[in-house]
Amino acid sequence: MKYFYLIGNPTKCGTEKLAGQITAYLKAKGAVCWGSPQRRELESRGHGYTDPGDIPEETECVITLGGDGTLIQAARDLVSCRLPMIGINMGTMGYLTQIARGEDYMSMLDALLEDHYRLERRMMLDGIIRGSKGEKRGIALNEIVLTRQDVMHPLKLDVYVNGVFLNQYGADGMIVATPTGSTAYNLSAGGPIVTPAARLMALTPICSHSLYARSIILSNQDVVTIRPRQTGGQKQMAVFDGDQTLGLGELESLEICESESFTTLIQLKNISFLENLRSKMNPI
Repeated sequence: MKYFYLIGNPTKCGTEKLAGQITAYLKAKGAVCWGSPQRRELESRGHGYTDPGDIPEETECVITLGGDGTLIQAARDLVSCRLPMIGINMGTMGYLTQIARGEDYMSMLDALLEDHYRLERRMMLDGIIRGSKGEKRGIALNEIVLTRQDVMHPLKLDVYVNGVFLNQYGADGMIVATPTGSTAYNLSAGGPIVTPAARLMALTPICSHSLYARSIILSNQDVVTIRPRQTGGQKQMAVFDGDQTLGLGELESLEICESESFTTLIQLKNISFLENLRSKMNPI
């Protein structure tokens, strides 16, 4: 690799300094490094944090400086670019990032420059809100959550799989997670941990008001439809990776399926999923 694009989270301490060091190191090695901080104000222009139009065509790799959230946001913003990504953790856990705070970033850059890495494809989810007023769409790397928008009353959710009624849930919401997202909100809600190489969806109710509510593992070819029952004007919303939100109006439903788009993560370390899981989760 020779052409890099750097995305930094300006809210993380030390990001600007590290970005300068990485840019200087790559240029000294004869590489090209562009970049910019993530900008929240781009949302008003139809982008999340990074405008894909800012990415030069020659770019071969995106490096993110932040945490898992920064990497996930970049993956969603740049999904149309289909560029491999790698993250340097400037936060706490950094489950998806390759380099932890304080680790030697120069060895990572050398590996990229010398093409010593492997690529790992991660599935994503499309979420489509359907109603009489048309469609609203979003995409997620971790999960799509249907939850309440304001008051604390539990929701009544009718869930269908491939058009066949599965169950009615009384819960605070419903999570549909990818294998990548199985260690995020899904895990906190009591859902299963799934190896990231799998292609499947985990359906997990949030704080279900039932003794028998459990997660259900579905095929990547399945289509999940969630239809909230109206309860006195209570509003619901679909949340994509804990960031983008789309409101659900009356008689609207949320359809979730595997996306044709995907995220490609660069892996440098020869560490298995289970080893990484143990090292990241044990301190918690």
